[in-house]
Amino acid sequence: MVRILTLASGAGSNFQRLLEEHSHHPFDAQFVGLIVDRPNTGASSIAERNSVPVSMVEYAAFEERSHFEAALLQCIHSFEPDLIVGAGFMRILPEEIVHKFQNRIMNLHPSLLPAFPGLHPQRQALARGVKVSGCTVHFMDSGVDTGPIIAQSVVQIPEGCDEQTLTDLIRIEEHELLPRAVRMFCEDRLRVEQGIVNIRKSV
Repeated sequence: MVRILTLASGAGSNFQRLLEEHSHHPFDAQFVGLIVDRPNTGASSIAERNSVPVSMVEYAAFEERSHFEAALLQCIHSFEPDLIVGAGFMRILPEEIVHKFQNRIMNLHPSLLPAFPGLHPQRQALARGVKVSGCTVHFMDSGVDTGPIIAQSVVQIPEGCDEQTLTDLIRIEEHELLPRAVRMFCEDRLRVEQGIVNIRKSV
């Protein structure tokens, strides 16, 4: 059984969706914990309602980033995860964590990578006038949104679309894509070869 640890910084809608999917169509997994980097997050409330242990490693409490990263690594180790899922976690993970859990950290990004990595990808997409956008689940590496791509979903951008509308349209797809990627991991269907994720067909 896969031990899943989730990282989140905000409202936690993708975390909520994962728990709902697990409730209705269980993964071969256990949600062992949630780590947040700030107090009073929606994700924490969701975890508490679902009896998922919560730990906070508050970014603002550390004078140096390296101290935050060391505390985060220690906290992650305490959960002994097989899979780490970033569900709106707004911190770049240090290389030590990425290397320790190579191809075991999933990140969700609201663009069709490799297009528009980094902050505000919806704003970037609209500024370039692209006609489609979407979301990507990928394994995290030491770059910014550069890791091996697991799955993607496409969103048509309507005429006159603003950033919030695009964000909302993409979130609908995120709520389907992330559980699908997590399920494939739990079914041992993902293999990374030379930076490419190969997906074994389900039996």
